[in-house]
Amino acid sequence: MSQTQIPQATSPLSMWLDYLANIHTSAIDLGLERVQAVAESANLTKPAPTVITVAGTNGKGSTCALMEAILLDAGYSVGVYSSPHLIRYNERVRINGQDLSDEKHTEAFDFVEQQRGDISLSFFEYGTLAALRLFQTEKVDVVLLEVGLGGRLDATNVVAHDVSVITSLALDHIDWLGDDINVIGFEKAGIYRSGKPAICGQPKAPSTVAAHADDIGAELYQVDIQYRYEQTSETEWTWTHGSYDLEALPIPSLPLQNAATALMALATANLDITDVNIVNGLNNAQLPGRMQIINHSPTVLLDVAHNPHSAEYLVGRVHQQYPGKTIHAVVAMLHDKDIKATLEALTPIATHWYPASLTGPRAATADELCQHLPAGNVQFESPVAAFDVAMTHAAPEDVILVVGSFHTVGEVLEHWERKGE
Repeated sequence: MSQTQIPQATSPLSMWLDYLANIHTSAIDLGLERVQAVAESANLTKPAPTVITVAGTNGKGSTCALMEAILLDAGYSVGVYSSPHLIRYNERVRINGQDLSDEKHTEAFDFVEQQRGDISLSFFEYGTLAALRLFQTEKVDVVLLEVGLGGRLDATNVVAHDVSVITSLALDHIDWLGDDINVIGFEKAGIYRSGKPAICGQPKAPSTVAAHADDIGAELYQVDIQYRYEQTSETEWTWTHGSYDLEALPIPSLPLQNAATALMALATANLDITDVNIVNGLNNAQLPGRMQIINHSPTVLLDVAHNPHSAEYLVGRVHQQYPGKTIHAVVAMLHDKDIKATLEALTPIATHWYPASLTGPRAATADELCQHLPAGNVQFESPVAAFDVAMTHAAPEDVILVVGSFHTVGEVLEHWERKGE
């Protein structure tokens, strides 16, 4: 790309995103040298007084949303960085629960462009540095950073964080991280820091997590060992850490395991949070694309579950909330996911399948999905095409479940919002 085509601070966000997608040779490029150099020279390694970094196979977004809701109730100014987005890039950076304007993003991109010199950055690295810049300029008290991929070599790991969290550990990005759970545990534990709290919300985590925490002298808080939680009724649960007990907590709309992890992270962060803040935060926390209902009659349920671990959790929730219902499953996935095991996990709840193709280099086709589904399913060219047909087939009392990827949910959600305009 020639110099003349570099966008300006005043250029449209779409132009910047196009530029960022094309300036680096590969979309995923694990390694910290390049991004570390820019972060240090631009003074972005400590974007707020308190930084909590969250890695994990599943549950990163919900754990951040739960912490965010509790911190906002406690009166803190909070920045959240998450990925990928469902519809708009702006969703990746939230300040006090709100997305920022295009202009704020383009100013931050322009800042990174000036700082990087001739260092090449991937799309994710560029976006991460821009997010750190936004948290710095907006002067937030607490930053919640969601790791993109793995942990040790992810761009977010250039930040000096105060608390590190692993939400869950399962096999996911096999092309990048391998299929050995011990290796994945080590990669995620790469965000742990010497002398700092290190939380692990995965029960019976692979031994590499505790071993790495021990090697570097991090303070490990492991679920079922240093802290525990238990659902005590349909509507309440308890959380315990040492002699500290929280009882009769409200069950949030997001997974309880992640709520327990969020409470442990906040308990170690030296922040001023009351029991009332916790109760209000648990009641308020929500996240688009996680058990999100956008219609009743028929019920339309969106969930970004895209690996066996998250699919199994989703199936449990659907069994609980929609027993005996006819379920129309609109599904599209990326080909680097464990398609076979994910679809097998969803099979107990799916009455009718609507397999669809995604677009892009990582997309799986409907045909690839059908290799792991019962014979005789109609294939669709897009999630939206599949969803529209499911809407015509579903009775008012049925459930349409849109699942399989952020892309799948994002395309249907955008289509639904357009229809409503």
